[in-house]
Formats: sequence, C-alpha cells, structure tokens
Amino acid sequence: MKTTTQVKPANLQELIDTGWQSKPVKQEIRDNFLRMLEQGEELFPGIVGYEDTVIPEINIALLSGHDMLFMGEKGQAKSRLMRSLVRFLDEELPYVDIPGAPFHEDPLRPISSVARRFVSDREPREIPIRWWRREDRYVERLAPGTKFADIIGEIDPAKLAAGASMAAEEALHFGLIPRMHRGIFAVNELPELDELVQVGLFNILEERDVQIRGYPVQFDIDVLILFSANPSTFNRSGKVIPQLKDRIGSLIQTHYPRDRELGIQIMEQEANINLDGEYPVRVPLFMKEICEQITIEARRSKYVDQHSGVSARFSTANFRTMVASARHRGVLLGERPAVPRISDLGHIYASSLGKLELDLMGTHQVSERQVLDAVTASAIKGVFEEYVSAHGLEAITSVFAKGVKIEVGDLVPSGKYASLVRRVPEIWNKAFEVNASNDEAVRASCVEFILAGMYALDLISRSQSHGRVSYET
Repeated sequence: MKTTTQVKPANLQELIDTGWQSKPVKQEIRDNFLRMLEQGEELFPGIVGYEDTVIPEINIALLSGHDMLFMGEKGQAKSRLMRSLVRFLDEELPYVDIPGAPFHEDPLRPISSVARRFVSDREPREIPIRWWRREDRYVERLAPGTKFADIIGEIDPAKLAAGASMAAEEALHFGLIPRMHRGIFAVNELPELDELVQVGLFNILEERDVQIRGYPVQFDIDVLILFSANPSTFNRSGKVIPQLKDRIGSLIQTHYPRDRELGIQIMEQEANINLDGEYPVRVPLFMKEICEQITIEARRSKYVDQHSGVSARFSTANFRTMVASARHRGVLLGERPAVPRISDLGHIYASSLGKLELDLMGTHQVSERQVLDAVTASAIKGVFEEYVSAHGLEAITSVFAKGVKIEVGDLVPSGKYASLVRRVPEIWNKAFEVNASNDEAVRASCVEFILAGMYALDLISRSQSHGRVSYET
C-alpha cells in the first residue's frame, strides 16, 4: 500500500494521519495480487510453460492464504517461483525504529515486549518510523546444515550473563523466521531439514508462536513460509515428519517443459547470450532443437536417475558451450557470423559431466561420458528424422549420393565444406530455415547436420581421430 503523501511519514502520528492500516502479510500479498490480476499485469515474469498448470495453483494458494511447498525435480524453477512472490509485497512497509528490537515491528500491532513498552511510553509523534523495502522482506535458507538456533532461536548466554532471566523474552536470540516477522521465509530441500527443526516448525505453521528450550514465547508471528522439495526425498519414509506435511497449506507440483519449443524458449531465456556484437553468432533452428533434444533424451534414458531429474540448467549450459565454441572458431578463422555445427557439441562434455546422476542399479555399468554420447546421438537422430519426414530423405541427402569423404571439426574452416558441396540443393533453404546458398558458415552447419543424421540412420560410416571426424558414403 502506498501512502497518500509524497514525503514518507517519519513518525507514528504522521503515519496515522495518512490513513495507513496494518494488515497481515498474507492479506497484503492477496490484496496486491488481486489488484494486479484485475489490471491484467504479468504476474510471474520470466516463468515459461507453467501458464496452464503451475501458475493457476499458485494463484489459488495465494488467495487461500496458504503456506506452500513447491515439489519437483531439480531445475524446474522452484526457487525462482518462491522468489517471485516478493513482487506481491508492498513496495515499502513502515516499522517502528527501536534500538535493539528483534523485529521490524508493526507500528499499530507491536508483538515484542520491548516494542510494546516503547510504544506505550511515548506519544505518537515521538515514535520514529522507518521503511522496510520489499526486497529485504524475503529470506531463503538451504536446509542441509541448518540448526534450530538458525531459524527458530536459542537462549543467548551473553544476555543471561548481563542479568536477563532464562525464562524471559529478553534472554532469547531469535532465528530467521521470527526475524522475518511481516515477511516471507523460504526453505530449500525441506526433506534435508533436521528433524528437531521440523518439530520446531509445528507451532509456527499452526499457532504462529515460538517455543525455545521449553519456554513458550507467545508471539503472533506473521510470516509466509515456503518450502521446496524433490519428490524422491519428500516421499521417502521418515524424511519429512507427517505432522509437518499436514500443516503445509498447498503443494505446488512443478514439471519440465511439455514440448521442445517451450524448452528452447527457456533455454534461450536463461542462457541470456548476446549473439551480436563484434563476433556475432547465428544459431540455426536445428542446432537449437538438437541442444534441447539432448536434455529430453537424457530425461528418457534408462541410465539416468529419473528421480533426480535432468535440470533445465543442463540445456542452458550446453547451449552456452555450443555458442562459445562457434564464437571461438569465428574469432580464430575470421568468420562473421559464426554458425554452430554438430562438431561444436564435442565440447559439451565440460558443461554436462556432473549434471547427470546415473542409475547404476543392476547391469547398467556405464560412464557418464558414454551416457552423454548415447543421448546426443539419439537427439541428432530424432531431429534429423523429423526433417527427413517433412522434406524427404532423398532431397536432403542427394548431394552425397555419389560418394564422398568429408572431414569435419570445430576448427575446420567453413570454406572447406563449400568446396566439397559446390551446388546447394534448394531443399536446404526450405528445410533448415537458413540460407545455405549465400553463407559458407551456414552451409557447413547444414553439411555436418546431414552427415551426422545419415550416420545415425546407418547410411554412412564414421571414424574419429585427434578431434576430427571423417564421414564416408
């Protein structure tokens, strides 16, 4: 809620004069959400592919005033969704400026004994007001290693030494959740949260009070609590206490992109690469499709642990590597623009290894590099078959029908491909949505795609040596 004056109130009386009313954080979020919804504003900028699935569920949860659990495999934008809820907070929120106060106290509803005494002992004009920015009202914590004292609190030995009673509020050091009173607190990887901490969350989620070492401190803690979890660990017996599950208002199930086009859109958005500049890069559609298809094939592979998932970061990292390899060639060989080829995918080991969690149960004794080779080959074959189906194998491959041996590589100049393929079939320009006739670098990319596709269909042979690949018909 914005105040009606241009100068922000500096004391409680000025704040009261504006007509400002305090409200719980969930109501604040709900009111702002409804206003933005009615005005047709974009609610979740940068979130792609969830318009008809995840986002409606979040909308309902916000209107319901629920704490939420975002459940899905890695790389499904769970953390981004949690952070995006900050935009539904007021731009700034007033609080009482009290030295040593543990919370950003509501000027009209203070909850700590320090704040209540401070407010009751002064006239409204004597009570200073400061403003809490929306961005500062969100705190996120990774569950592994998190202790009770970190997010709930602990008795402070220094305060006891100073004379505070062990049973008094003044003896407590408050953790992150109480300190986020009137804000949003998020926990990533909920199943990895220590069981003692999970128990400590019971009262906060249900009663909104705090219990530290047996001393109940009755606070009306006002906080929206968010969690994220992977289904494989969340559903494992004993990882999350049933009583805690029961207290979470809404479970939001995330998912990977439902089709390749959405995956490409996410990949390009997250990669955020400037393809122009002094060393421009032009990426043919089929190379984008292969890059995303590699991720899709990995998600289908029997050698990959599907309970863990294959993150969207896998596509993003590989896309960046592919573009970087093309740009590297462009700089060395003076090719502008540089155009990614199949041979550039030879560098994605660096951006892929470590991102695949293998399922090595039974007889599946393979290396991560072998799995990556297999899913890359499947991706090239799948995309090539789509082009063959749409445009015909003969039209695409006729240029190689009389037999040819071609050596390819990420540092082979594009002109060498042009000398081998002097006549560009008309079908290339239609099939690949690029102009191979006028650009040697584009032609080289098309040639490598066709050769790799023909090899995938067992129409030609391939040999590798010292980073170069030779195809023979």
